[in-house]
Amino acid sequence: MVKILIVDDEPDILEFLRYNLEKEQFVVFSAGDGITGFQIAKKEMPDLIILDIMMPKMDGVELCRLIRADDHLKNTLITFLTAREEEYSQIAALDVGGDDYITKPIRPRVLISRIKALLRRKHIDSTEIEEETWLEFGDLRIDKEKVMIIKNGEHIDLARKELELLMLLVSKPGKVFSREEIFNKIWGNDVIVGNRTIDVHIRKLREKIGDDFIKTIKGIGYKFDF
Repeated sequence: MVKILIVDDEPDILEFLRYNLEKEQFVVFSAGDGITGFQIAKKEMPDLIILDIMMPKMDGVELCRLIRADDHLKNTLITFLTAREEEYSQIAALDVGGDDYITKPIRPRVLISRIKALLRRKHIDSTEIEEETWLEFGDLRIDKEKVMIIKNGEHIDLARKELELLMLLVSKPGKVFSREEIFNKIWGNDVIVGNRTIDVHIRKLREKIGDDFIKTIKGIGYKFDF
């Protein structure tokens, strides 16, 4: 059974998240501040922790740092769910070890999809996390088996490296891929490419699938978001 801990100081958010997660058969724990959240995390050892940033007693960034320093919790999946959209907040959250960064408000279906993607990343309870052949992100659909890209019902033709780059990013929605990681996984040591190669391919992908899906994390790299 997959256990999820929610740490947020807004009772309405806690109730909303608990209701939707329990519908998916997750075991849910909750806390209204960072200190209580850390105490529950040490006791229950959740598979995933959902953190707000702005909280009393201890904020989400500090709590994430504390979790990553704990030998028993350091590998726990952590996603930030916050109304703060500033780039520096996202960078701070990722720098202290966050696995994902989701901004409020978010639709329940999208939230569950993001959470399941995170759980698949760590292969947690894989018998309960169904692997889907089709991925749907708004009007964009991706058939992972046939490697088929459809936007608004129309097939999209991508160059080989564009396709490889897109499939890498969607393999872990929300994960920030560093530029170095993208270079190594897409180009490897087969060819010498310029520093702007990734930027050019990202620009071409955005032209074909839309600007909303691939996010730039300044100074780090890119992630697929929706």
